[in-house]
Amino acid sequence: MRKGSVKNTRINSEVQKVLAEIIRSGIKDPRVPEFTSVTDVEVAPDLKTCKVWVSMLTDGDSMDEGLAGLKSAEGYIRRELAHELNLRNTPELIFLPDNSIEYGNRMSQLIDEVSKADNAARAARGEGEGDQEN
Repeated sequence: MRKGSVKNTRINSEVQKVLAEIIRSGIKDPRVPEFTSVTDVEVAPDLKTCKVWVSMLTDGDSMDEGLAGLKSAEGYIRRELAHELNLRNTPELIFLPDNSIEYGNRMSQLIDEVSKADNAARAARGEGEGDQEN
């Protein structure tokens, strides 16, 4: 199976859905936050490994603890994955942090700050929002 094939894409999608459900409802480890999302999955074409990107609604230190909790529950997660999906091999799971949501929030804050500063500078110069020159 090739990496970008339709079959590989379908497997990635199914594994992502099943993993999200297993993590949401099956993990009882207190280190894994309740709001843990599986944002992306990449199953190797030989079905031996699977990179799982997770996003957790926590601060930075708790992310490492959450990943450690997922790593300790890997055996349980793999067993449940094997029960749900009929794959030739059940892949080894590699959990990776996905910081894209945090990055997006930070960029949004920075844009808001620049926008407020720009509006304050315009107000100080006596310009209105409609008085912009192009």
